[in-house]
Amino acid sequence: MLLASFLAGVLLLFETAALAATATAEKLRTITTAHEAHSLSSQEAARAYPIHLRGVVTFFDPEPSYKHAAMFVYDSTGSIFVEVPHSLNLLVRPGSLIDLRGVSDPGEFAPIVAQPQIQVTGYSGLPATTDRPSFSRMASGAEDGQWVEVEGVVHSVIEEASYINLQLTMADGAITVVVVKQPGDPRSNLLDARVRIRGNAHPVFDVSRRHMIGARVECPALSAVEVVEAPPEDPFKLPVIPIDRLLQWDVAPLLAHRVHVQGRVTLQWPGASVCLRDATQGICAQTSQSTLLRDGEPIDIAGFGGAEGSAPVLTDAVFRSAGGAAAPVPAVPVAAEQALMGGYNSQPIQIDGQLISRDLASADTTLLLSSGRFIFKAILPQGLGGPETEKWKNGSLLRVTGICSLQVDSLTAGLGVGTALPKSFRVLMRSPADVVVLQEPSWWTPAHAALLLTLALLVTLAVLVWVMVLRRRIRESEERFRHMAQHDALTGLATRLVLHDRLTVALEAAKRHHNGLALLMLDIDRFKSINDTRGHHAGDEVLRVTAERIVQAVRKSDTVARMGGDEFVVLLPDLIDPRAAESVAAKLVTTLSAPVPFADRELAVSVSIGVCTAAPGELDPEVLLRNADAALYLAKAKGRNCFEVFLVGMAEA
Repeated sequence: MLLASFLAGVLLLFETAALAATATAEKLRTITTAHEAHSLSSQEAARAYPIHLRGVVTFFDPEPSYKHAAMFVYDSTGSIFVEVPHSLNLLVRPGSLIDLRGVSDPGEFAPIVAQPQIQVTGYSGLPATTDRPSFSRMASGAEDGQWVEVEGVVHSVIEEASYINLQLTMADGAITVVVVKQPGDPRSNLLDARVRIRGNAHPVFDVSRRHMIGARVECPALSAVEVVEAPPEDPFKLPVIPIDRLLQWDVAPLLAHRVHVQGRVTLQWPGASVCLRDATQGICAQTSQSTLLRDGEPIDIAGFGGAEGSAPVLTDAVFRSAGGAAAPVPAVPVAAEQALMGGYNSQPIQIDGQLISRDLASADTTLLLSSGRFIFKAILPQGLGGPETEKWKNGSLLRVTGICSLQVDSLTAGLGVGTALPKSFRVLMRSPADVVVLQEPSWWTPAHAALLLTLALLVTLAVLVWVMVLRRRIRESEERFRHMAQHDALTGLATRLVLHDRLTVALEAAKRHHNGLALLMLDIDRFKSINDTRGHHAGDEVLRVTAERIVQAVRKSDTVARMGGDEFVVLLPDLIDPRAAESVAAKLVTTLSAPVPFADRELAVSVSIGVCTAAPGELDPEVLLRNADAALYLAKAKGRNCFEVFLVGMAEA
């Protein structure tokens, strides 16, 4: 009995010693440098190592629309991101010296400091840096979070309430620099300036997968922007360059800065585009300037040169009248084959075609015409249309005047000898007067012709076979036209009419089966800014990619429709739990916040979503759509990049 008690005591002693050893082994060391904290693996960072740093704040953004304030802290070893809860009400500014305590966390892309306790100990100003990475190095993620200096020419300036967004063209690529506005900052005058900017390299990433998909620089204030080479005081005093030489070898070095061209106006879409022609060639420029111009008016225009397809273009352009009488540039009559060859790119042309249909989902008036074996689009912006556009009937023979815009096959342009191959063309119109109806639709529709031919040629078997073949061709043609009428030409999604039909069917099914449904109305945030700053090609790519991502994110039984412009609707039928609609909306907000690749760049996008659910028999289609729209409006008002669920009384509010 005594021996058993003794052995039990020894065993207990060994167990106690083992537990103490394990507890000692589990005690984590305190990390005291930014480099060591940032170098942790994701698994190690998740163990919540104690962190104690003394450094200087290089970036602080208290923007309340985000779930936390953003801060970067720099010490002699490097930099690291700090997630600061808004509840701290921290009074700090870039250049503040702080004593920081917190714990490690894997972060959304790389390790960060979480649960911070911060004490301001002084002020030193922003530190200097010798870290001047290339664009490709930042894009690789190697400089994540680090305090860097970048140099380049500012090609675009977009000012918002809290930020100045600069598109900086570096030696080996273009990167977005986000500058936080500080109280009292003057209006920036950085367009076309060569600048050096200090800031923290920051990834653009897919939050849902923690994947890095791009990079940008976050600059704490305008004081961290050094103008190395001021922009020209008057860009219109730069040497005038003939348009046909803009993309040639000896002019290429000038394209880092704005270039100056002159010509006569051939088209203007106020606030979006201006096309002009000099003695050599035509060109179209993207501009936010809305000063009205006369057709044929001589103008000076300055912008950043580049290529769109096989034609030179200008971006972020400004213009002014050069004085003198307006002399409109005559349009050249061409056939579709000639337009597709590229010799008339950016030139005024006149072309005949039969109206097949129009894109009803587009906010612009977009006509689809056929000429011979070719199909092309004629586009008139929404603000330049009128009631006369409704008089153009399918089947009419039209004569269209406008600017020829050639699209090339980007997939094959770099293959072989690198020759750009034309794929299609569009005609950009100025007003409804650019369309002349040459011939109204004939009474001899395919159905009438088939009937008469059937009655006339029933006498022989050969003719009967011909009639059967003709009927099959007509049926295939009708299917093509029906598909074109029911699906958006750009995204392939269902149109507004198809959505209404399916919504009505879904509501009837919900009544029979005693379940619910939901509508999600989505709107791309600041889509007009993308069109204005990057052009309609960028806007089309954002719409197309957004549509693909929505379809991939929802069920096959759900309906995704494009209502027009940048507005989409998702119908979720057979919904048992209304909260499932909120899960789908949250997933879409996350999925659609991923930047869209375009022309070797990343276009930042986000969406706002209005959610409206309905129990059996509660609402009709129009009320559902209005309620979803009201919730969308509230999501926009609350800062975008989020979703809101419709509640009773929201529409009146």
